[in-house]
Amino acid sequence: MTGQLSKTAALPARRRRRDRTSLFFLLPAVVWILLFTLFPLLYALFTSFYSFRFGQRNQFVGLANFERLFIDQNLHSGLRVTLIFVVATVTVEMILGFLLALLLNRELRGKNILRALMTLPLFATPVAMGYLGITLYYEQNGPINEFIRFLGGQGIPWLSSPRWALIAVIILDVWQWTPFVFLVSLAALQSLSPDLYEAAEVDGASGWQLFRHITLPLMAPTLWLILLLRLVEAFKVFDIPTSLTLGGPGRATEVYSLFTYRTALRFFDHGYAAAQGFLLLFIVMLIVSLLFGQIRELYEEGR
Repeated sequence: MTGQLSKTAALPARRRRRDRTSLFFLLPAVVWILLFTLFPLLYALFTSFYSFRFGQRNQFVGLANFERLFIDQNLHSGLRVTLIFVVATVTVEMILGFLLALLLNRELRGKNILRALMTLPLFATPVAMGYLGITLYYEQNGPINEFIRFLGGQGIPWLSSPRWALIAVIILDVWQWTPFVFLVSLAALQSLSPDLYEAAEVDGASGWQLFRHITLPLMAPTLWLILLLRLVEAFKVFDIPTSLTLGGPGRATEVYSLFTYRTALRFFDHGYAAAQGFLLLFIVMLIVSLLFGQIRELYEEGR
């Protein structure tokens, strides 16, 4: 009896030691989050309330930096360019990547080679893609314009026209990130049970009915998740427009992150740049919360 009591008393002590051990292993992750996420966020919030410039005395300005967000036409231009970029790239990448996944999910000769080729753009850094684009879009005798002239057309002013420069940036981003949508969609398609399709085919369902009533509903949570990831990344785009056009011609391709970079590191207006960062954070958090609600509803319906 005494031995049983001693064993029972030892259980809480063992549990406490186990809890302390688990906390010890969690400590590096907690320190990482505090140092590289929470501290920069709080410091940026502190900076946004000051006229923070190197070489000058910092002055508390309250909400003045946030008020500038509503009257700065250059910022509005950067936000407009970013929204156009995000809508165009994410839409094309989602449609094209999903269609390619549907195509290569079938029995095709050499499909493994095609799948491998599809992933190649993902291994290129965005800066390298931008510098490659300078060669591809060269207006005098670049390969794209030479091919267009070979077909009987006229060369396109890819990097000197404001409209075409933004299209050129969009094309490069689509080229690089469509494989991401393709890979995730293909993995989700291959996880679908073939029994569902066989049962539907026995009942006489057509190919379109299989796609509409089985493939799309089962793929919806994955597609919404891909959309969420691509939207967040697209809003943060910086490398391709910076290396390809430097935001030009004029401000035609100056995306929001590039404008914030110039505010902070060219004009050294760090307080205003911090306020710009919080505006982008608010926009992205709003979109993420809406998409998370949609994804949660789909998963709850699937249960």
